[in-house]
Amino acid sequence: MKAVVWYGVGDIRLDEVPEPRIEQPTDAIVRLTASAICGTDLHMIRGTVSGMKPGRILGHEGVGIIEALGPDVRNLNVGDRVVIPSTIACGYCAYCRDGYYSQCDHANPQSESTAFFGGPEAFGGFNGLQAEKARIPFANVNLIKLPGEVIDEQAILLSDIFPTGYFGADIADIEPGHTVAIFGCGPVGQFAIASAKLMGAGRVLAVDNIPSRLEMAKQQGAEIINFDEEDPVETIKRLTGGIGVDRAIDAVGVDANCPHSGPAAKDARQLKAEFQREQKYVAPEQNPQNGNWEAGDAPSQVLRWAVEALAKAGTLSIIGVYPPTDNVFPIGKAMNKNLTIRMGNCHHRKYIPMLIDLVQSGAFDPLTVLTEVKPLTDAIEAYKAFDRRESGWMKVELEPSAVG
Repeated sequence: MKAVVWYGVGDIRLDEVPEPRIEQPTDAIVRLTASAICGTDLHMIRGTVSGMKPGRILGHEGVGIIEALGPDVRNLNVGDRVVIPSTIACGYCAYCRDGYYSQCDHANPQSESTAFFGGPEAFGGFNGLQAEKARIPFANVNLIKLPGEVIDEQAILLSDIFPTGYFGADIADIEPGHTVAIFGCGPVGQFAIASAKLMGAGRVLAVDNIPSRLEMAKQQGAEIINFDEEDPVETIKRLTGGIGVDRAIDAVGVDANCPHSGPAAKDARQLKAEFQREQKYVAPEQNPQNGNWEAGDAPSQVLRWAVEALAKAGTLSIIGVYPPTDNVFPIGKAMNKNLTIRMGNCHHRKYIPMLIDLVQSGAFDPLTVLTEVKPLTDAIEAYKAFDRRESGWMKVELEPSAVG
């Protein structure tokens, strides 16, 4: 079968690989009808998340049809149409039972890191979902049946980015009337904006430097800030009467970029040496090619801005990905402002059933974030366009069924 395979930093290929098979009684084999490209995939390709094994299939978002089931999967049938949560959980350990699915004790016995599809060995070493078929462990928990009213294009957004954006707003403790700053207007940031609105946020301030992403945020009702044109912290303070925001969400993570023009560029230049030291820790191996696969040049930029932009006693929610090697955080400013900081990988299995109901009822349609649908055979070029943040390229669905 065809799959997108990681061979090294900057080196991914559409390759022929063996079909998966049932290995454990709790496994399922799913024929994928939709997959997607995520910013987290780019972390491994750019080298900002290390430890990938050559030959690993990429991708952690999937929708498909069950083709085979192990004997201990008792709540599903061959032929069921399902969405696959990006993070993997056993369903029976203490963490899963308490709703902390991304901290499952059994899915990833190798380390304390979250188990997810298509990631490094420290994250479980599972093959990913940018393929024609995939093996799903603990299938009774990690496959969720889809109603016919929710089409593939909607369902693929429920596999990771909608739940992650909702999780970011949830752990921020957004209440009606709150003013919220969301840093990063990529796919997850867009869903964080939508989720903040669903939770009753009075105002949402959205920070990015890509015009097409800022325009999408504006269409959702956010007040937009281009950090290449104005200092985001100064602007947030001015727009909030000098107080700052009640809640801030980091939807960027380690591949953040500093401003290269405008008023905020001066501060970034002063921090250049510090940013370069951070890069050596988080991305020691880089291999950019023809404008693609370049790691962000300011790993802690968003964290610094968010802490400064928050009002005293505010809450910072971090859902952007940071690798275990990243050890930089403005702890002094955060401590002295009495900030609450909550973060982590999304517990997808906790949120997906509720979000399916939301989409099925027509209360919210996530399709506005999906901008490109490509066959799996076009995956490499699609990756490059997404990596370059080309105008209009917000979220890319891949169709494995279009192979052949």
